[in-house]
Amino acid sequence: MKKEIKTTEAIFPMPVLLISTFNEDGSVNVMNAAWGTMIDRDIVALNLTETHKTVQNIKAKKGFVVHIADAKHVVEADYFGVVSGNSTKDKLSKSGLTYVKSSLVDAPIINELPIAMECEFIEFQNKEYGIGVVGKVLRTSVEEDKLVNGKVDIDKLEAIAYDPYTFGYYKVGGRVGDAFKVGLKLK
Repeated sequence: MKKEIKTTEAIFPMPVLLISTFNEDGSVNVMNAAWGTMIDRDIVALNLTETHKTVQNIKAKKGFVVHIADAKHVVEADYFGVVSGNSTKDKLSKSGLTYVKSSLVDAPIINELPIAMECEFIEFQNKEYGIGVVGKVLRTSVEEDKLVNGKVDIDKLEAIAYDPYTFGYYKVGGRVGDAFKVGLKLK
């Protein structure tokens, strides 16, 4: 039997995304944002408000990078979520992580994180049900040791998900079936 619980602002589990941008002085800002998804094969949507320094930077620089956080960097990922870019300059240097500048957009790629999606800013939707930041993915790159036969291996990636009910981070892994195949048993 199901029991009714308080509805939270999210659907569990939520990916932990780290959004990197350059501040106006060239320092690096990184934000932990669990409210993101793909709305097309090459279009990313981040449900963020304009009060975030990250959104201000995206609008000014017209680019950003979305990283998938992994278990190895959970401390840094959480730091990027608990410290605001509005009050702390150069959050990246305080984390000990490093970056290279994207050759496609005016944004930093964090070297230590396993996946980077370089995005060009398309628009900001701020109507009642607007999604926030919408961007076009120009390139996705993955650390080679996280690939098997040219595809991302989720177990090797050790991506983390956020649980909005218990405020916990969980490692994603453990394949339980083959999509578009296991259900055919019921056909």
